[in-house]
Amino acid sequence: MSSAAPTPAPAKAEAAAGKQTLITSGEASQTINLRDPWLAAFLAWLVPGLGHMYQRRWGKGGLFMTCILATFFYGLWLGGGRVVYASFRDSDPRVTVGTRTGLFTSQARYAYFCQFCDGLPALPAIIQSLRVSGDTPKAPLFDGLMAPPMVRGQVVPSDWVLEQRAKHPEDKTYEERNFRTLDTSYSVFQPLDFPGDRTDQLGYWNYQLGSFFDLGTVFTMVAGLLNVLAIWDAWGGPAAPATKADKSDKTMDLVHKAKLRI
Repeated sequence: MSSAAPTPAPAKAEAAAGKQTLITSGEASQTINLRDPWLAAFLAWLVPGLGHMYQRRWGKGGLFMTCILATFFYGLWLGGGRVVYASFRDSDPRVTVGTRTGLFTSQARYAYFCQFCDGLPALPAIIQSLRVSGDTPKAPLFDGLMAPPMVRGQVVPSDWVLEQRAKHPEDKTYEERNFRTLDTSYSVFQPLDFPGDRTDQLGYWNYQLGSFFDLGTVFTMVAGLLNVLAIWDAWGGPAAPATKADKSDKTMDLVHKAKLRI
């Protein structure tokens, strides 16, 4: 009585585990389980390095988390907490109260598109921007951290102006002469006697911080761009170098094509 050799069952567990990528270096090879690549990419955006940790690529995840977050927070510190903000508003020359919004306004913060790629650390800027906009704006949170600068004609809560004036007496943008009372709850930012290009709060920030404002902006942007590469790595896996066999096949193809041309 003969018995046939058992046929190995398909590795369903391996297929269900997630996307696999094969890394070959010389004679050695390693298979990396990317699990759910889309979830890994989202986690890598949310917190730099978190997507790689989800894939159990602990070393690379820790490296990305340390380097990218350190670059981001160092830039934020250089800029006094003011270089990361989301704003596409500008003063409206046609009215004395109110602002205009648009992607191509003179104070549009294009740097935030890069900073946004840092994920969760940069998201408070969106919350701050939503709070200070609209017909009934609210006071920024966290003492104005990541809040957009005030522009001429902007309506702000009067109580918040008084609070900032007491906390930051050195900041001349909060002086009483730069605000006009609108009603019992709100005032209008209309700065006066700002010399040179310091015609609004952003100009005054640049005057106060000097080159540190630009340096902080660059560091936070670079951190975001680095995280784009980390997100791509979490989604698609590391780039595998060509094996010797692949290089040999490519060389033979080129030789064959050259002979055909001759």
